[in-house]
Amino acid sequence: ELMASLQSRLQALWEEQKLVLLEVRECAKWGKELEVMVRDVCKPNEFDRYMMFVGDLEKVVSLLLCLSSRLARVQNAMSRMDGNTEAEEKQSLNERHKLLSRQREDAKDLKENLDRRERVVSGILAKYLTEQQLQDYQHFVQVKTSLLIEQKDLEEQIKFFKEQLENLDQSIP
Repeated sequence: ELMASLQSRLQALWEEQKLVLLEVRECAKWGKELEVMVRDVCKPNEFDRYMMFVGDLEKVVSLLLCLSSRLARVQNAMSRMDGNTEAEEKQSLNERHKLLSRQREDAKDLKENLDRRERVVSGILAKYLTEQQLQDYQHFVQVKTSLLIEQKDLEEQIKFFKEQLENLDQSIP
């Protein structure tokens, strides 16, 4: 029964992932439309700034999510340590935790820098776009970010349920 329940939950997550991927494609189309509009109204160097920001947005958000996810897994492994855990494994987990924590702090700095760049890009676009177009751009940035987060969250949940299913399958004689 438990395996059927896990399999059912996994199936629901896969369906949800398909829907999110459709939304991601729609957002990409929207992004292309914005790109064309921005190219038409901005100077070449301003357009380059816009494109660099949009490209870096995905990279930085994905990096931050990935590092946070990996850090959470290491923290979970550390919380399961007990008196029987080998010293070598404890040391390895502590080193990975320190490394991932430093990397996540660096990624947070990148995100703060990206946020500053977003304000600069918004300022540039405010000179050329109508209020509605500027709101559309800002909404696009929010939607793109939230879809990245949703996508990563679904990937993590799917991975978790697959692991649970495998562990359960292996535990049954």
